[in-house]
Amino acid sequence: MPQGDKSSYTDKQKRKAEHMEKGYEDRGVSGKEAERRAWATVNKESGGGNKSGSGRGKADTRVSSRKGGKKGGAASSRRTAADRSAAAKKGWETRRKKAGG
Repeated sequence: MPQGDKSSYTDKQKRKAEHMEKGYEDRGVSGKEAERRAWATVNKESGGGNKSGSGRGKADTRVSSRKGGKKGGAASSRRTAADRSAAAKKGWETRRKKAGG
C-alpha cells in the first residue's frame, strides 16, 4: 500500500477527517496543512486505518477532540463576566433577528 493511501480507513474515519479539515480551513489554515492535521488527528484518536466489520478494531479515544473543547472553555473563562454577558446578549439578538422575530 503506497504512502498516503486511505483505502484501509473506514467511511466514518474518512468523514471525521473531512469534517476536521473543513474546520481547520475555516480558521485560515491552508488546504494541504488542514488535510495533514485532520488525518493526524484521526490517526491519534483511532490508531490508524481500521478494517470494517463487527467486533474488529478498538474504540476511538477522542482525546484530541476533548482537548480542543477544553481549550475553548479555558479561553472563555479568562474573559470577564461582562464580556461573556455582552457576547451572549449579542448572540441572542442575532438569533432572534434571523428567526424573524
